[in-house]
Amino acid sequence: MADTSAPALRASTGPALPVIGKSDTKPTWCPGCGDFSVLAAVEMALKRLRIPSHNVAVVSGIGCSSNLPHFLSSYGFHAIHGRALPVAEGIRWANHGLTVIATGGDGDGFGIGAGHFVHTMRRNVDLTYVTMDNQIYGLTTGQASPTSMMGQRTKSTPNGVIEAPVDPIALALASGATYVARGFSGDVKHLADLVANGIQHRGFSFVDVFSPCVTYNKLNTFDFFRQRVYKLENAGHDPTNLGLAFQRAIEWGDKIPIGLFYTVDRPTYEDLEEVLSAGPLAQQPAGLAGRSTLLDEFA
Repeated sequence: MADTSAPALRASTGPALPVIGKSDTKPTWCPGCGDFSVLAAVEMALKRLRIPSHNVAVVSGIGCSSNLPHFLSSYGFHAIHGRALPVAEGIRWANHGLTVIATGGDGDGFGIGAGHFVHTMRRNVDLTYVTMDNQIYGLTTGQASPTSMMGQRTKSTPNGVIEAPVDPIALALASGATYVARGFSGDVKHLADLVANGIQHRGFSFVDVFSPCVTYNKLNTFDFFRQRVYKLENAGHDPTNLGLAFQRAIEWGDKIPIGLFYTVDRPTYEDLEEVLSAGPLAQQPAGLAGRSTLLDEFA
């Protein structure tokens, strides 16, 4: 069996460079929101890895959680609803020397953005996607989201949700993500470890985070998760076994797993795309090579 201990953060060495920190924009989340912990974990991960702030691009969609790029001193892009991943892909391919992180929520990523979620994973684009999964639409004041539990009463489902929720971990495993993890806003250090190792992983890294909404979701609270979550690394889980990862992914009840579900080495999209073999497009000469020969073909 593979080593099931939590992988340690591997800080880089070399001369000190300006590393990421908080921006001058202050978070507008509700007091006690789990997203504060996700912001802290992402910042901690980047600082420990000593990635210079000018080498980081953070992209988001729409929602409470998608405000996150505003609060970091890195490059940032606030996209439209559900479109964080295609924008992140474009940034990554234009300059795959950048560390690209996409952030969003369960509504943004698993609702309108579900198609992009699947296809970015199957391409194994080398970026990290962190979702703040509060199982509710928080920005629009408490409607049911794709991960709301069956029977949950919300503004849009006063008699209870009648649809089965999306399982983000199982969907990621089935779609080809090569690093699949889940964290909890109530354990920032553990979450920072998962994010940091996801950033270092070559390939699509997905970190789903239980990030309770303290204003509109009175069911999936911090106490709800504290009573249920357990760490996969403490349970002897083998993160190289895809079958076992699926078994853990569908666990939901008195015990809910967090930690690293699955990881595998596989060529990335950037490895296989010939156009990127000469280096980041942003640093390649502009123009069309051999354009005279090409135009002669149409003479």
